[in-house]
Amino acid sequence: MNAKRKSISSDLKRLDKMTDSDIDYSDIPPLDESFLKKEMVTIPQKKESITLRIDHDVLEFFKHQGRGYQTLINAVLKTYYLHTKQKKQRKSK
Repeated sequence: MNAKRKSISSDLKRLDKMTDSDIDYSDIPPLDESFLKKEMVTIPQKKESITLRIDHDVLEFFKHQGRGYQTLINAVLKTYYLHTKQKKQRKSK
């Protein structure tokens, strides 16, 4: 694709001049009571900053996954934690 990218500044000027009545909302479905019952915002749990010793190869694997590798490590650990917790709950019944 060799086309020059158009500057958005002309679009921004046009949008600034629009009024609310100029906006077409016809493709947006109306909101009903069920929409307001859904959880809109989930506040993440507080994270704790710790020092953790991890094997070099394991750390390199996660780093090669790209940006957010620490979040990914946390997600893997949380999945293990939840799985183990469920397993223990099933055993105790």
